[in-house]
Amino acid sequence: MTGDPSASGADATSARPLREALVDLSAISHNVAALRRATGTGHLMAVVKARGYGHGAVPSARAAVDGGADWLGVVEIAEALELRAAGITVPVLAWLHGPEARFEEAIAEGIDIGVGSLAQLEAVAHSAGTASVHLKVDTGLGRGGVAEGDTARVLERAAELERRGLLRIRGLFSHLANAGEDADAAQVAVFDQAAAIADAVGLRDLIRHLAATAGALRAPSTRFDLVRVGIGIYGLSPFEHATSADLGLRPALELSAAIVSVKRVAAGTGVSYGHTYRTTAETTLALVPLGYAEGVPRQASGAGPVSINGVTYRVAGRIAMDQFVVDVGDAPVAVGDRAVLFGDPATGVPSADDWAREAGTINYEIVTRLGGRIEHRYRS
Repeated sequence: MTGDPSASGADATSARPLREALVDLSAISHNVAALRRATGTGHLMAVVKARGYGHGAVPSARAAVDGGADWLGVVEIAEALELRAAGITVPVLAWLHGPEARFEEAIAEGIDIGVGSLAQLEAVAHSAGTASVHLKVDTGLGRGGVAEGDTARVLERAAELERRGLLRIRGLFSHLANAGEDADAAQVAVFDQAAAIADAVGLRDLIRHLAATAGALRAPSTRFDLVRVGIGIYGLSPFEHATSADLGLRPALELSAAIVSVKRVAAGTGVSYGHTYRTTAETTLALVPLGYAEGVPRQASGAGPVSINGVTYRVAGRIAMDQFVVDVGDAPVAVGDRAVLFGDPATGVPSADDWAREAGTINYEIVTRLGGRIEHRYRS
């Protein structure tokens, strides 16, 4: 990724880059405020892992805090340290660590550490400084976290380490599988049981958190003290049958590029690798300098929607590593016109959901995979 995604005041009105991911920071602030109103929890964690879901971690974090987020969430300690280096001081939780992870710098920077095993708990407790820890229990997702049968033993040990002053247990958390109401209810029951054990062994006043965006919006029983909101703060829906607009959210990122070539061709002209597309009449082909090296999914070849001068077309033929072609017919398209792949559909352009459908994936992947030569710019 080129450009400086930490410079949230970047001037988005000057000459536009060839390939641009334009992020509306006011949309992120709006989405956080809307989600906070909708959930009503005491705390809201804005998740800015994976470069802020492709939007830029530092500017997204600042915009989320402006919108009312009082916690930030990341996966790796390095991501948390990036936020601290940018001067962001709100509480940050990092929850996935390799077997050789070192925790001293995170502790020194006041970063909360997610712990999902007894071994990790011991490693954190015996690191320099006094760590603030959130214990993760597996309530049914089958990924990270303390197994249900080990929960009592790990919580008892955590309480002992806290009494010795080696760490502070600040939170208890898990993650929903979003496998339906019955499955959610079963996970809530397991989580409640873990919370009761924590209380019994002397771990009190913990921040309990279970729900991400989907649970926070659709399953009130999963909200507890804090909700961890990821895809929703960027204005994208976690649901197959509800749009961003349905949820009162505004997509924050618009992906576009300047057209670099326009040429008139005859009927029957083959386009791109394998000639999977041939023109049916004399027509104009426009070349867009974005490809799978930038994260544009090759699976959307021949189908991905592209808006040029207010008209939506489809990718013609296969998406290549650096470029793809659009058949614009007789439209007066010129070199330098913008081709918008996705953005806020309220403005008349395709959405990340549209691209996800054509690529057979989810909107999360469409935005988080962006990179390569795309320049991120910001407006507020």
